[in-house]
Amino acid sequence: MTTNNQQDQTRSSVRKILDVFGIIIFIIVLGYYGNKTVQTYLGQQAVNETGLELLTLEQALEVAKRDNKLVLANMSAIWCPACRKLDKQVFSNERVKTKMNQHFVYAHIEYESQEGESLMQRYQVTGFPTLLVLSAYGEKLVQLPINYEPSPFLVTLEKVVKAKRQKGESPLANFQ
Repeated sequence: MTTNNQQDQTRSSVRKILDVFGIIIFIIVLGYYGNKTVQTYLGQQAVNETGLELLTLEQALEVAKRDNKLVLANMSAIWCPACRKLDKQVFSNERVKTKMNQHFVYAHIEYESQEGESLMQRYQVTGFPTLLVLSAYGEKLVQLPINYEPSPFLVTLEKVVKAKRQKGESPLANFQ
């Protein structure tokens, strides 16, 4: 066997390895973006199915000032399965929506938006979903525990409403 044939075989072997490696990388990238696209689609469907009015935080604060309500800020990511579960199981529940509309102004804040990134820093949000109760002036009053069942979530909302009704105290000083 000549030296040229050995070099050609070596190049051929290296080329095959690089081709396989390239295909593997392509499949990984395609899988990642495909999954993100599917998760985003499912997340948007879940948000839409809640039937809640989707306000920015700025809009929600304006309405809260006008109507003397608290803001329930939902910090979420459209691709987040836990956020989708909260939308489908809790925020789509009619009793939950009624309680929210009576006492709160709902703000849906998408993590990947400019508003979301800013508010994550401002309110020190580290994961999704995160539910914050804010005053009409944007002051963080309490972070609500995440519960995927409507009844316990309603109990939590009622505790917040009761704490707000107490006179002479910070609205949620004795929440918990």
